[in-house]
Amino acid sequence: MSETIRTNEDLLDMLDSLLREPSGFWNEFYSNREKGIPFFVNKPDENLVDYFNKGLMKSGNVLELGSGPGRNAIYFAEKGCHVDAVDLSEESIEWAKERASERGVNVNFILNNIFDVQINEGTYDVVYDSGCFHHIAPHRRSNYIELVMKALKPGGHFAITCFVEGGELGGSDITDWEVYRQKSLNGGLGFTEEKLRTIFESLEEIEIRKMRAAGETEEVFGVSALWTALFRKR
Repeated sequence: MSETIRTNEDLLDMLDSLLREPSGFWNEFYSNREKGIPFFVNKPDENLVDYFNKGLMKSGNVLELGSGPGRNAIYFAEKGCHVDAVDLSEESIEWAKERASERGVNVNFILNNIFDVQINEGTYDVVYDSGCFHHIAPHRRSNYIELVMKALKPGGHFAITCFVEGGELGGSDITDWEVYRQKSLNGGLGFTEEKLRTIFESLEEIEIRKMRAAGETEEVFGVSALWTALFRKR
């Protein structure tokens, strides 16, 4: 690959190469299914279940960004949604397919980088992200927002869970500039309520709150070290 920077896309690719974990990293991450990662449980996010219970979401077309082992994609499918679920790890996609088969639901799992997925404008009622955004480097945020805005129908919802700054699961508190000084996201960037509000100011805010901690016997996943946020496309 040429290392000459001619275009803005060349610049983004160069920065990606310095900061983005390769697919091999995520394949290794998901290869041991027994290593006790909290979100490996086969339960949907408590906030997602809450949105359906409150009537904020209903069946429709869903795009999930960074779907991991498929727990939220499966829940959407069980609620009658058509789901396109994207992840760059072959290991996680295979695990998710197995889970979906066991539950008897159909999900369109897509092995790809979220920035390389081709979508038609205004296709989705919901764009959902549980744990992908805090691994997105600052130079890709505008691309991320463009992806969300393109994907959503007018009035569609965008929901996200991400690290609380300095939280127990991670959530680096370094500045965006420091990311490039260190050439690292330090395991995932942390956010404050105000940072999330500012980053997604092009969307109408519905709710920003800490995720509710859920007990092991509950049928939902919940840890207080994550933010949950719900927005609507104007």
